[in-house]
Amino acid sequence: MLNKILVTGGSGFIGSNLIKYLLEKKYKVINVDKLNYSSTPDIYKNFTRNRSYKFINADLLNSKKIYKILKRNKPKVIFNLAAETHVDRSIDSPSSFIKNNILASLNLIENIKNCYFKSEIKKIKLIHISTDEVYGNVLRKTSKEDKAYDPNSPYAASKASADHILRSYGVTYNIPLTIVNCCNNYGPYQFPEKFIPTVIINILKKKSVPIYGSGQNIREWIHVNDYCSALDKIMKKGNPGQSYNVGTGFRITNINLSKMIYKEIKKLFPSLKLNKKINKKIADRPGHDFRYAINSKKLQKELGWCPAESFKTGIKKTIQWYLDNENWWKNIQEKKYNQERLGEDI
Repeated sequence: MLNKILVTGGSGFIGSNLIKYLLEKKYKVINVDKLNYSSTPDIYKNFTRNRSYKFINADLLNSKKIYKILKRNKPKVIFNLAAETHVDRSIDSPSSFIKNNILASLNLIENIKNCYFKSEIKKIKLIHISTDEVYGNVLRKTSKEDKAYDPNSPYAASKASADHILRSYGVTYNIPLTIVNCCNNYGPYQFPEKFIPTVIINILKKKSVPIYGSGQNIREWIHVNDYCSALDKIMKKGNPGQSYNVGTGFRITNINLSKMIYKEIKKLFPSLKLNKKINKKIADRPGHDFRYAINSKKLQKELGWCPAESFKTGIKKTIQWYLDNENWWKNIQEKKYNQERLGEDI
């Protein structure tokens, strides 16, 4: 039975959408989150009276508290999404990423090792959420699961380190671990510091979109609902000890993506008066990988997963969501974040 699921970092963008997805599938979900600047508790308003949902405010670095949570609840599945994720912030404060991405994950798996009996530990599933950024620059072809890690930012290095530590625990202590590397997500409730929300919000506010360097850097994109369905498939059918890449094959340069979103907003709302200057190039960030391209054929062939959303339909829904939820992102910009640290004009 996979009925009781614990999600660390469940108040972040992907975590909150995953919990919504799991609750709709009638799972019992425990959300363990310390609530940082990018948390999105608003998504849970519809579930506050849902007996299948439980929130616990806890930091993964608090070993005693994490041990008690695991001991008391004994979840059958643990999704580890707790992490610092913004590359720019990792350049400014790498030590925070070492602490919250590496040491926190180490503390989680150490407590799993100590909490469960050997007979119990074989029956759990630990699904650790990683990123395609651990593979580094992919100038040709695509990254398969067996590609050597080559991280180039403090964020990517922190995720790669956590992957290696957790994998070693899985092998050494027979903990059923699966690692998931995914491409860039987008969708509702994504914090405004990320690229697609920045593009949408700036266009709506009649501001130019800040683009690093030449704008020719290529990224692969997936709607968060498709990622949630992939994680559900991995939870049900994935093999412990394996890694799975999750991607769509849709890749686009940053500058062309901003132009595409501008055109979609014009189509959806032709009466809106927008700034004709779409992009503003700014100095490139250090260690900026040129191209990511992930190969998810293993997931598709072995587990039978495929994305349901095309980028064209997904981005339309996302634009509409940010228009319908203007108060949400405006409140964040007024209280938490006003597009700080976006480089120098060039």
